[in-house]
Amino acid sequence: MSKTVGYARVSTSEQNLDRQLQALEQYVEPDMIVTDKASGKNLSRPGYQSLKFGIGKLVAGDILYITSLDRLSRNKEDLKRELQYFKEKGIKVKILDMPTTMTDFPTEQAWIGDMITNIMIEVLSSIAQNERETTRKRQLEGLSAMLTDSATGKKISRRTGKPVGRPPITYPKKWESVYRDWQDKKITARQAMRLLNLKPNSFYKLAKQYRSE
Repeated sequence: MSKTVGYARVSTSEQNLDRQLQALEQYVEPDMIVTDKASGKNLSRPGYQSLKFGIGKLVAGDILYITSLDRLSRNKEDLKRELQYFKEKGIKVKILDMPTTMTDFPTEQAWIGDMITNIMIEVLSSIAQNERETTRKRQLEGLSAMLTDSATGKKISRRTGKPVGRPPITYPKKWESVYRDWQDKKITARQAMRLLNLKPNSFYKLAKQYRSE
């Protein structure tokens, strides 16, 4: 039995998926929408990869809905390759802001829909890649124009006078006792993280820093 699945993506954990979810829910059941909060510069995203591998992967006859091409990727070649993959697998990709993909042409006219869709994909994928490259260029130009703190080497915002980027991680109040229990194997790393309310990358970064000190 074929299934209908939606895919939504934003680039960072701070961004909101609501707009995409609302649009997709007009065509897909909410519990059939796969999401990612990860950059579109590569395809190694847990949600997206689950569409291609594992128990819930898409198979011939399935339909995948996305709101726009750049939700799959902002890289033109990756986009074309992924769309070709779905086509070869017999999976229909419906892109909400591309009307031709939302229409089923009669069999004898299917080539017309394919031709129009391919032209639109070429144009839109080029735009998506260009936007990503322009954004990256502006970010680099902005960083190069910032002042540098001679003591720390960090970039300083000219507008606020404060360092840019994420603030340094500080040791939680119970750090020493919890760290010691972890080292003595009285608790697991997972338990230590829960007690300190730290994510794995932050916990191990602080542990490495603590050992070096």
